[in-house]
Amino acid sequence: MAKRKNKPGKSDATSATVGYEAQLWQMADALRGNMEAAKYSQVARVLLLLKFISDAIQRMARYAAAHTRHTNG
Repeated sequence: MAKRKNKPGKSDATSATVGYEAQLWQMADALRGNMEAAKYSQVARVLLLLKFISDAIQRMARYAAAHTRHTNG
């Protein structure tokens, strides 16, 4: 199982401004566990698809709510 290596010379200033990236990598590694990277990529793709669908549904709901408010009020 390959591990993500930190690049030498990378300053902590960048991680301070974008600290969530390191946390996301740690969570992804924990979720992957002993699973092969190729197999995990399938899981990640499904999660990204579900997120895309969720966002689209939320946009449609906001549009419908605004449109309903506009025509009824």
